[in-house]
Amino acid sequence: MRILITGGAGFIGSNYINFFLQKEFNVSVINLDKLTYAGSKSNLINLENNFNYRFIKGDICDRALIEALFKTHNFTHVIHFAAESHVDNSIDSPEAFINTNIIGTFNLLDAAKNHWLLEPHKIKKEYSLSRFLHISTDEVYGSLGRKGLFTETTAYAPNSPYSASKASSDFLARSYFHTYGLNVVTTNCSNNYGPQQHEEKLIPTIIRRALNGENIPIYGDGKNVRDWIYVEDHCRGIELVLNFGIAGETYNIGGRNERNNLYIAENICKLLDEKVPKKTSYKDQITFVKDRPGHDFRYAIDASKIERELGWKALENFESGIEKTVDWYIKKYVEV
Repeated sequence: MRILITGGAGFIGSNYINFFLQKEFNVSVINLDKLTYAGSKSNLINLENNFNYRFIKGDICDRALIEALFKTHNFTHVIHFAAESHVDNSIDSPEAFINTNIIGTFNLLDAAKNHWLLEPHKIKKEYSLSRFLHISTDEVYGSLGRKGLFTETTAYAPNSPYSASKASSDFLARSYFHTYGLNVVTTNCSNNYGPQQHEEKLIPTIIRRALNGENIPIYGDGKNVRDWIYVEDHCRGIELVLNFGIAGETYNIGGRNERNNLYIAENICKLLDEKVPKKTSYKDQITFVKDRPGHDFRYAIDASKIERELGWKALENFESGIEKTVDWYIKKYVEV
């Protein structure tokens, strides 16, 4: 098995590579990452001497590079994590999201198709087991009210340039399965959290600003709800889909852990009060700020399909996962 993993220096990608290479030995992993602000080779420093792993700095928008890598390494699988993913940044500067999430995904799909197939729906014998796993988000489904869950058949209704670009990439992946017979599987996950997440994201921002004695900004009234999944639980789901998912199918991966933003901030502050106490509670630093444009009210995933068909189940609830996460960031920011 020769796997191209894109965006493997980022949060979810690096956690997945570490998880995967702890279990798989007869594989070759090439990690292609542009190393934007959200990716860091330090996330995988423990793999520097692993003969199954190689890092290549590069951009999935560079078509010539993608084709050259397929030719040189004869990839049998692709796991596509690479994406611009910060909603606020997509509102301010959407062009990068269009380029990376749409054009970059197209380059990878088309290169895989050209390398693995003789013609539409006729795969080369040596690539009969090859698979393209496209990692996406629940934000493509839009916003929920107070009730209901996103399923794999929920109509797409993206509300930000980020989610619109990811929806476009999902449709491209779907089209390459139906038109060409490329072995494509897509996963749509809920909000991830855990070690190595970039500090711009909600949970690392809360922890970092709390420990620095700064205001902890919460959009609006803090009642926006997300379904949260601990990153290692997501990694286990990805592995199951890679090995056992049905070609052309989509699998929603969610933690069944709906929490609103204010609860998250208060819960983290409570943990910090216990673990890194100071004279006043960290909760006093919570500050409400102007809501962002088009802020979706609620996301929640129905993970019944992957639970039923592939036997996956989240092992962490939010409270157990967030304590592990807070402990990791305390070591990063305090115990140095």
